[in-house]
Amino acid sequence: MIATAAAAGEPAARHGLSTFGELKYAAGFAHFDYVEPDAPKGGALRMWALESYDSLNPFVLKGVPAAGLGLIYETLMTGAADEADAMYGLIAESAALAPDGSSVSFTLRPEARWSDGAPITAEDVVFSFETLRAKGHPSYRVLFRDIARVEALAPNRVRFAFAPGEHRDLPLIAAGMPVLSKAYWSGREFGATTLEPPVSSGPYRVDRVDAGRSIRYRRDPDHWGRNLAVYRGRYNFDVIRFDYYRDRGIALEAFFAGEYDFREEFTSKSWATEYDKPPVRDGRVRRETLPDATPSGVQAFFINTRRAKFADRRVRQALNLAFDFEWTNENLFHGLYKRTTSMFENSELAAKGPPSAAELALLEPWRDALPAALFERAYAPPATDGSGRNRGNLRQATRRLSEAGWRIVDGRLVDGAGAPFEIEFLMFENTFQRVVAPFLKNLERLGIDARMRIVDLANFQNRVDDFDYDIVVRRFVQPLTPGIGQRGMWGSAEADVRGGRNLSGIRDPIVDALIETVIEAGSRAELVTAARALDRVLMWGYYVVPHWYKGSHNIAYWDKFGRPAVKPRYARGVIDTWWVAAGAASGG
Repeated sequence: MIATAAAAGEPAARHGLSTFGELKYAAGFAHFDYVEPDAPKGGALRMWALESYDSLNPFVLKGVPAAGLGLIYETLMTGAADEADAMYGLIAESAALAPDGSSVSFTLRPEARWSDGAPITAEDVVFSFETLRAKGHPSYRVLFRDIARVEALAPNRVRFAFAPGEHRDLPLIAAGMPVLSKAYWSGREFGATTLEPPVSSGPYRVDRVDAGRSIRYRRDPDHWGRNLAVYRGRYNFDVIRFDYYRDRGIALEAFFAGEYDFREEFTSKSWATEYDKPPVRDGRVRRETLPDATPSGVQAFFINTRRAKFADRRVRQALNLAFDFEWTNENLFHGLYKRTTSMFENSELAAKGPPSAAELALLEPWRDALPAALFERAYAPPATDGSGRNRGNLRQATRRLSEAGWRIVDGRLVDGAGAPFEIEFLMFENTFQRVVAPFLKNLERLGIDARMRIVDLANFQNRVDDFDYDIVVRRFVQPLTPGIGQRGMWGSAEADVRGGRNLSGIRDPIVDALIETVIEAGSRAELVTAARALDRVLMWGYYVVPHWYKGSHNIAYWDKFGRPAVKPRYARGVIDTWWVAAGAASGG
């Protein structure tokens, strides 16, 4: 990503930025390889979403934002879905990185416009940074922590200056920052929820809002960026609509009734047993499984270590021993899933086998504070024979709990003061009841008073934002090139930031040090080494009870679409690369 200095001593401007190595697409490229450049425009794509929404502002902690809002906002640069570590000019036509990496400057395109016709300026970029950092979701403060300042050098030129140190990610974080209209937001309360369609810059505009029920976007045929290489062959639907359903089962029936066009199926039981319907049998609905080359990240029961009862690693290990994945997978999921064993599952970043010499160099200084097993092998969750008789693991769990100071009195697990061990699983939908119920039974066999509480989505989100839970189910998808975002997920400094992503409340100097090693990695090889070392410490810390993954997309759609011959390696590509086939009903 280091640019060659121009003769005048200024860094050379480039059409893209790359974290490691060279850019795949050379200057002047015509379009991305995974699009059909001459795809027809028109028609509608109808999607679905769960529960409800109450805001068109996705940048703040308050409220539940509507699905699809990324369609109306743009960033300075945009990524290619077949390349892991690069971004190409969008609002900005070029970027120039200082030779010492201390800053990056962007030159904005003169044709870049807001939806009200006003030009997008450097002042808008400065306003966006300052507003998101001061008033936006807490995650922006994590991402922007090492950006010292942003300054307008000219109406069309802006510079991001970085704090001292190595900041491999910051140029791309700057390039990917959402850009907001200063004129529009200066007269409004940024931290509030709103259903007013904002002034925007993306290829779509909010067309119709039916609060909590649906939202419709309409493509702007005169969008300023429609002829850019990064947009050619993309965003082909005239209308994109999201309809909301309170229940997954009802949503599935609505799909077969033709109420919407496309769904990805995340429930294995539904995929295995509920698609034998006339529209599938006669070919009107197509089912496919697409490869997914992105890191699966982690879906898990996140254990809230801010609560004293979960502070001891042995207690968290006992909870892991009580979860019978093999029985769950066979009896509930039709054997369709693999067990998650890593925070970077389905990627080269996942720890494998014994630590390499390079990993050991990072881990050795902490040997006395880490489990001995970490230095011998990769983490593997406790396994069973799938029979449902989990006695061996439960006996081990009882020993771990006893070692941590818990004892059985009259059939109940209590601490030294006689207080019972209680666990509440906080949920917002019924789908997981069938997964949690057998887990609860195993916990009860350990003497734990375990129960499940289902609340509405707004209540759930508020409680999660306040870390008011024992255990929650969440899924985090890791980026292809992890960096500064790891601080927000696992770092001590973010453990008590309301609305943060450190759901387990991890406060560990070893984790903090390895996060910084990930951030400072100067090559892909160094990044892989650091991520694997971090992965080992996180997984052997038992901060979660890991779930499962499948490494693919199970999709179903009404047979009305055309699509490119090549799927983007790191995305489904449906919304931005498919189109309505000639003669198909357009819907809307």
